[in-house]
Amino acid sequence: MIRALPLLPLALLAGCGGQPTDVRQTGPDPQLPAQHQTLVPPMKIARPEAWGDARPTVPAGFQITALATDLKVPRQMLVLPNGDLLVAEGKGGHAPKLRPKDVIAGYIKSLGTTSVKGGDRITLLRDADGDGRPEVRTTFIDKLDAPYGLALIGNELFVAEQGALTRFAYTPGATRIATPGWQVTKLPSRINHHWTKSLAASADGTKLYVGIGSNSNVGERGLEVEEDRAVVWEVDRATGAHRAIATGIRNPTALAIDPATNALWSVVNERDELGARLVPDYLTQVRDGAFYGWPYSYWGRNVDPRVHPQRPDMVARALVPDYALGSHVAALGLSFASNGGIAPQYGEGAFVGEHGSWNRQDLAGYKVTWVPFARGRPAGQPRDFVTGFIGPDGKARGRPVGVLFDPRRKALYVADDLSNTVWRVTPAATTAAAERPRPRG
Repeated sequence: MIRALPLLPLALLAGCGGQPTDVRQTGPDPQLPAQHQTLVPPMKIARPEAWGDARPTVPAGFQITALATDLKVPRQMLVLPNGDLLVAEGKGGHAPKLRPKDVIAGYIKSLGTTSVKGGDRITLLRDADGDGRPEVRTTFIDKLDAPYGLALIGNELFVAEQGALTRFAYTPGATRIATPGWQVTKLPSRINHHWTKSLAASADGTKLYVGIGSNSNVGERGLEVEEDRAVVWEVDRATGAHRAIATGIRNPTALAIDPATNALWSVVNERDELGARLVPDYLTQVRDGAFYGWPYSYWGRNVDPRVHPQRPDMVARALVPDYALGSHVAALGLSFASNGGIAPQYGEGAFVGEHGSWNRQDLAGYKVTWVPFARGRPAGQPRDFVTGFIGPDGKARGRPVGVLFDPRRKALYVADDLSNTVWRVTPAATTAAAERPRPRG
């Protein structure tokens, strides 16, 4: 199939998706065009190119530098109380290809990924003086199984691997954990079409929240393999007992607590193959008991005709998400500002890492955006914050995954799993002060 790919008609891969291009698809009330199903969705991936002397673009008044390079597929991050940064590195998934289009799509997507094998580890970066040049870099934990989500509660470090939530004893200031962890609970890993397991701790530290993606685009593998998929679990920290607090949430790729309200939020990747402008990925508060529509409907009660049997009773329950991010932007990172934010104009709101599209001809995502909040709710259109991941030649220098705001350092960290870099964004004045020569003696 892959060898035959160049022989496919160009129209098959380069179609426009049959939908208008001038639709507004961000904010609380996105425009949703008519559905346009195709045998194979329009596909285009930005081919990789090295950064060279270039770097991502940030707004005036900010500076971006590489905190660490030569990582092994960095995904999500965690700042420890002493300022150390943990970086989860890995790549999972073992879903067999179901249809010829899966083979084609897999090939297209592979053209925009790194050739580096996932590290299956967590790396520690210690930048004690805050100058953006770590003095210590160690393998903090190794021999993991596609680690992704990270959380610290007291002196317990929790790691969401693709098949289990694991707890490790953490000693403040340690640069390595060599003792094995304890399994808190198994996580659904049958097929693992969406393998990433996002993670957040409740504000009081008694619960952990795990995001578990679906096993298919829209149920085409059969709904029996979707048991405990497309959900957010609440896990009791002490016992490991769990319950689904949200369902029908197709792929909750990142979870975060809003420090202003202690509410749980998620960015979610929606379904494909309904056109280049359907369905918008979204940011939403995760409400206890909520059903978000998958697979029967999208953006509330918009019915997906491909699902059999149809379930109008489930569609009637579907909740409209809070905030659209745009179709196929592949949001994978979420972090709230706190303690005044990175600057006054970025004081209340959330940073979102958008990995970038593969199934539309005009590339979408490939950037970090800022969603402003007011009184605990999204307020206004998103603003670009870190861009330039697509070069002037149309090739991708990087692809953002996890984003993490460090309130103590007034820094935003961005994990880039294409160039295998963690970027550090700070106000220019802060960076200049850190880089000023230190007096001797």
